[in-house]
Amino acid sequence: MARKLLSPIFLGVFTVLAIFFLTGGADDDKDELRQTFQVNAVYYDTGHVEVAFSDKSEKTDSVVMEILGMEETYQKTFSSPAFIEIVPFPGEPKYGWEIHPVVLEIDHPELGHVQLKTEIYQLGDSAPPVIYSRP
Repeated sequence: MARKLLSPIFLGVFTVLAIFFLTGGADDDKDELRQTFQVNAVYYDTGHVEVAFSDKSEKTDSVVMEILGMEETYQKTFSSPAFIEIVPFPGEPKYGWEIHPVVLEIDHPELGHVQLKTEIYQLGDSAPPVIYSRP
């Protein structure tokens, strides 16, 4: 019985947290992060995803980028305040880009450890929101 309830409870908690972050919960804390960090992940019909990251303060020590939901998770570490990474992607996923979130783990000397999460989107579509958090 408890096992049957675990999944719906987890899904409910996850949904509430996602809504909280997407609607700008604790906005004052996130404004500085929004003004400092930018990330974009675009799929091109030529079969690749371009992930671009920039830190306007230019003080980022390191960034670990992951693209989840792939057969083997794509992970790469960068030691610069900006990068553009081209990742081969054979085609649009059957169940949509939502199943392939792009997650960045950032170490910044002033802002501490910061996490960014966004989704890949097709060139020509509007960019999805970026979720900013500090664990």
